[in-house]
Amino acid sequence: MTFMHDDFLLDTAQARKLYHDFAKDLPIIDYHCHLPPDRIANNTRFRNLHDLWLAGDHYKWRAMRANGIDERYCTGDASDWEKFEQWAATVPRSLRNPLYHWTHLELKRPFGIGRLLNPDTARSIWDECNEKLAAPAFSARGLLRQAKVRLICTTDDPVDDLAHHRKAALDPDFTIALLPTWRPDRALDVENAAAYNAYLDRLAEASATHIGSYEDLLSALRQRHDYFHANGCRLSDHGLETVPADDYTETEIRSIFTRIRGGSELDTIAVDKFRSALLHELALLDHEQGWVQQFHIGALRDNNPRLYRSAGPNSGFDSIGDHNHARPLAKFLGRLDDADRLAKTILYNLNPRDNEMMAAMVGNFQDGSTPGKTQFGSAWWFLDQMDGMTRQLEALSQLGLLSRFVGMVTDSRSFLSYSRHEYFRRLLCRILGRDMAGGLIPDDIGMVGAMVRDICFNNARDYFPFKLTAVEGD
Repeated sequence: MTFMHDDFLLDTAQARKLYHDFAKDLPIIDYHCHLPPDRIANNTRFRNLHDLWLAGDHYKWRAMRANGIDERYCTGDASDWEKFEQWAATVPRSLRNPLYHWTHLELKRPFGIGRLLNPDTARSIWDECNEKLAAPAFSARGLLRQAKVRLICTTDDPVDDLAHHRKAALDPDFTIALLPTWRPDRALDVENAAAYNAYLDRLAEASATHIGSYEDLLSALRQRHDYFHANGCRLSDHGLETVPADDYTETEIRSIFTRIRGGSELDTIAVDKFRSALLHELALLDHEQGWVQQFHIGALRDNNPRLYRSAGPNSGFDSIGDHNHARPLAKFLGRLDDADRLAKTILYNLNPRDNEMMAAMVGNFQDGSTPGKTQFGSAWWFLDQMDGMTRQLEALSQLGLLSRFVGMVTDSRSFLSYSRHEYFRRLLCRILGRDMAGGLIPDDIGMVGAMVRDICFNNARDYFPFKLTAVEGD
C-alpha cells in the first residue's frame, strides 16, 4: 500500500466516510500555540525551508542529536542548507517515530510534495519548497489561510505590550483572529531571588505601578490582566511541574514576598506556599473575567545543564516528569469550586500514566453550568502522536464524554504544524470507524459524523468566550 495516501490511517469504510465527509474540510480554532505574533502581524516571508521548518523546532533537534548529528547543525552556526541536509539524513532513521509522519504530512500540505525526504531527495525538495515560499500563499498569513485557520491564541507574558496583536486586529485585510493568551509563569517563578526581582521590575514598568508589597504585586497583575482582556485575551495558560496547593495564611504570604523582594532566597516550603497563594489569586482573576484557564502539567524542563547553558531554554532538553498530581490538583480545584469561583478549565498531562486520573479528575468539577466545563485536554508534547492521542481519546471516552471534547491544539512554534489537526482528525475517525464496523457503537454515519464535527470544530467554537465571524459551514 502506498505510504500516506488519501486514506492514510483510515482503515474502515466508516472511517473514510467520517473523515472525508465530516472532518477534512473543517476550519481550525487554534486555541493554544506558540507561534510568534510578530511574524503573523508583519506577514513574514520565510527566507527558506529551514527558516520556516527547522528553526526553533526542538522536536527535530532531539532526533538529530540522537542520530549523532553535531549541535552545530541544530542550534549552532552551520548554514541553513547544512542544517536541512542533516535533518534530511535523520528522517530515514526516524521510522516509527511520530516525526516521520509529521514530516511527510507537512511536505504534502501545504507544499504538495509526496516524495520521501532523505539524502537523495533533499536538494530537490529544498529547491522546490524554497521556490514556493516566494509566493504570497506561503507567507505567514498565507500558510494560515491554506490551513483554514480561523483563530489563533498565542502564548504571552503579562509584561508583553501586545503590539503585534493590536496591529493585526486593525488590519482590514487580515480576517483571522489573533488573540493573546495570559501565561504568568514567571510571576510564580520564585526559586531565584535575583531573576524574580528583575522580572518584578519589568512587571512594575509594564503596569506603571510600584511593586513593594504582595498587595502591589496583585494590583500590578490585575492591571495587566485587564489590559490583556481589553486586547481580546480570553484564556490563561500555566506550565507547571505540578499544581501547588499548600496551606498558607495571608500573613505568611506577605512576609514571604517581603523576603524575596528584599533579595533573600526562599526555602522549598516558602516557595510552595507562595506559588499556591498566587496561583489561586490568578485563578480568581480568570473566573472574574469569564476566561478559560489551562494547566499544562508534568514537564521536567532543562535537564541537561551543559547544553542548556549553550543552547538556552526550549531547545530539546525537557522530558516527562513523574510527579504525583492528583491530591494537590483536587485541592486546588476544590478551593475554587467551594467558593463558586472555578473558571472553565482544561487540564493537560504529559505522563501517559496520568490519563485516567486526569479524565476522572475533570469529572469531579462538572457542575451542569455548561457542557464540558472542565476538560481533559488533548495529548500534549511528547504525547501528541498516534499512541498518545489514541490513549487520551480512549481514557476520555471511558471516563467522560468524548462528544463534548474541545479537540486538538497545535502547541507549536511552526506554521506548518497545522498538519497535527489533520493527524488528530484521521485518528479520531479511525477510532470511531472501527467502533462502528465492530458493532460497538451504532453504524449511523449521520449521528457519528455530527460528533466528529463537534469534536473537530463546533465544541471549541461554542466553549471559548470569543466570537468568530460566521462563515458558510459553521
